[in-house]
Amino acid sequence: MLVTSIGQGLLWAPLVIGVFLTFRILDIPDLTTEGSFPLGAAITISAMLQGQSAVVASLWGCLAGCLAGWVTGVLDTKLKMPSLLAGILTMTGLYSVNMHIMGKANIPLLDQKVLTGYLPANWSAELQTTVVGGVVTAVVLVALVLLFRTRLGLSLMATGNNRAMSAANGIYTDRMVIIGYMVSNGCIALSGALIAQSNGYADIGMGIGTIVIGLASVLVGEIFLHGRRMWIRLAGMVLGAVIYRYLLTLAMGLGFPVDDLKILSAIILVIVICLPLLQNHYRTRQQLHQYLKQIGVDNHATTSSLDRQAPTEGLLSRNDK
Repeated sequence: MLVTSIGQGLLWAPLVIGVFLTFRILDIPDLTTEGSFPLGAAITISAMLQGQSAVVASLWGCLAGCLAGWVTGVLDTKLKMPSLLAGILTMTGLYSVNMHIMGKANIPLLDQKVLTGYLPANWSAELQTTVVGGVVTAVVLVALVLLFRTRLGLSLMATGNNRAMSAANGIYTDRMVIIGYMVSNGCIALSGALIAQSNGYADIGMGIGTIVIGLASVLVGEIFLHGRRMWIRLAGMVLGAVIYRYLLTLAMGLGFPVDDLKILSAIILVIVICLPLLQNHYRTRQQLHQYLKQIGVDNHATTSSLDRQAPTEGLLSRNDK
């Protein structure tokens, strides 16, 4: 079960990284995710059915995701639409685009050679999935770490941190936002391409709930691995994806039906959001009680006041870049 969770988590890791780029780096809630994920799957499977290799088809899927991100970025920056609305419009439009690409709601692979087919045939399916997911995720991580060491990457982070100040310092913030959208949705579409090859088909509804999966994995990763260095934060996203898939696999092992995976994802997201709030509240109460005990003041009179002033910052609050 653990090996399966690691393999599946690595396939989902590019999606989690893409959600992290918009949600944490740009501080934008991008709902394009639910359209670009099946777009990557649709482009990849369609290209493979037309004779393209799995590698080339996956790259086409990634580029298609970048194009979807560019559309959302233009709606956001040039047409001055709210980022949430821009993502919803692109996501809605991509539903029809994906239907035109596939021709029907579901297209299966026949005897096409997927990425795991390049590995030795005597390897188990779980090991093949882990190796393919690990290699692709490692390439994405290295590329992004190198990107954020360049002037472009630093400008991207500065734009997300303070757009007005970045513009005042000569950074073309609109361009940075568009690039951020493109890189994010390119990673998300690449994950869709990997998942489609793992499942053996592309489906029009496979993007439903992916934003919840991405957010939950981002928050889980930040709980277990958090730091200021970019490579640590990106590695935390990979760890979050693996832990999240393990939790879902564990839930299925306990007897939960597959149809309940979406609600389990929502429950996990609620838990990882509320847990830091409860921890902060408990820690604050303990510190206050210790202080009042030291100065000899009865703390019962301050309990209600503390409850009214409980901290409200949690993992969904925007952290320092």
